[in-house]
Amino acid sequence: MAEEILIPSSGKITLQLTSSQLAVAFLTSFGSSMLYGYNLAVVNSPAAYIKDFYNKTVLTRNGTGLSGETLTLMYSLTVSVFAIGGLLGSLIVGMLVTHFGRKGTVVNTTVLVFIAGSLMGFSRICNSPEMVIIGRFITGIHSGISLSVVPMYLGEIAPKNLRGFLGLVPSIFIGTGVFAAQILGLHELLGKEEYWPLFLSVVVVPTFIQLLLLPWFPESPRYLLIEKNNVHATITALKWYRAKCDIQAEIEEMQEEQRSLSSVETLSVWNLLLDDSVRWQVLTVVVINIGMQLSGIDAIWFYTNDIFENAGIPAPEIQYTTAGTGIIEIIAGLIGAKLLFMRYVSVCCVVGIIAGFCIGPAGVPFLITAELFKQSHRPAAYIIGGSLNWLSNFTVGFVFPFLQMSAGSYCYLVFATVCFSVAVYVFIVIPETKNKTFMEISRMFSKKESILETQGLFHVDQLKLKKMNGYGGLEHTSLDFDSSSSVP
Repeated sequence: MAEEILIPSSGKITLQLTSSQLAVAFLTSFGSSMLYGYNLAVVNSPAAYIKDFYNKTVLTRNGTGLSGETLTLMYSLTVSVFAIGGLLGSLIVGMLVTHFGRKGTVVNTTVLVFIAGSLMGFSRICNSPEMVIIGRFITGIHSGISLSVVPMYLGEIAPKNLRGFLGLVPSIFIGTGVFAAQILGLHELLGKEEYWPLFLSVVVVPTFIQLLLLPWFPESPRYLLIEKNNVHATITALKWYRAKCDIQAEIEEMQEEQRSLSSVETLSVWNLLLDDSVRWQVLTVVVINIGMQLSGIDAIWFYTNDIFENAGIPAPEIQYTTAGTGIIEIIAGLIGAKLLFMRYVSVCCVVGIIAGFCIGPAGVPFLITAELFKQSHRPAAYIIGGSLNWLSNFTVGFVFPFLQMSAGSYCYLVFATVCFSVAVYVFIVIPETKNKTFMEISRMFSKKESILETQGLFHVDQLKLKKMNGYGGLEHTSLDFDSSSSVP
């Protein structure tokens, strides 16, 4: 168990980071979150070799090769099927974390990585492009699960003052995964034609390390108490993660949350969409998740080499330029962007997009979804956000090669338009949520709703607030009107 230092500050006890919390954060991020970043970028370097493998296999089977458009379609499917798997994973994660627990879900879903790695690793030996596509689909399922369960697990084992810090760890490892794929894709390492199946299947290594070590750590204390009602296991887990804190006080706080949740019905996705009191919150989740993926960042990760080739970068320099963008991504994720002089304007633009994305919207969608909704609405909100996130990811991965062929460099104006539109929406609609409680955030959104209603139907001075719903917004049945006044 880890040592934990308690430092009094202004009469309060501050919980410090323990080695157990840090170990779990690194293990889950290294063996799960990092694979998402790796699989985003891994198909970029060996694209020509994979296409050649597809064409030769079809030629051997049918006696004729693939046309250029068919080959592009097949490769686009290989890239974008990862997002379809991610969509499926995001839809089933709620069921998995309820049945297996947070840590249990992380551990049990490692089998998906081993299956996918085996399929992709032996695809060339078996002369089967289908094995590559199915393997990408399965890795997508694992990533869809991991993107939700890892932040959930870390958020529940961390004390309140450290949730933000531990929540940053998965984002850093996603960037590390992208960079690892770019480095291993260099010609001097696994970037040769004979190594591309190994390059795709190397994801089993971090997952194997995670599988060896993570089971030794306890499950989330909140899951054990609130969902499993196992007080003894909860105490054991808290002793592991909170070496010197007041365990009894934390258990009482969890039990209070358990009692409050017992009287609250969890909303379905359909009911959430029909709930007028959270229409702005739902719209915000939709805009941010779609805007994040349609910003063009996935096109850069999936097709970096093609982008630089079309920009006129000499072929021998492309792989090193790509690796350089990965370094910028990690630096931006850790300490922010720094100015970097590079030879080509196009490379500088790509670096700017990556740095801006990692500093800004990279980790926002999943964090802001938790802030905008209370417990009963949150699961449905995550399903909506995750589904739209992965559907948009698929759209970019599948459509971008054809968009680039038809529109050339003007295709990036589409992404620029999306980014500008989302920025305007965020500036006008979304309030600042820093240092505000969930109820305060909800009331700020409800003010927008009530203003729209009063502007469209009533004068403000004709309304009298009778009661407020769970979000601090006006309920339709809670308004009293002055009968002597007329309604315009």
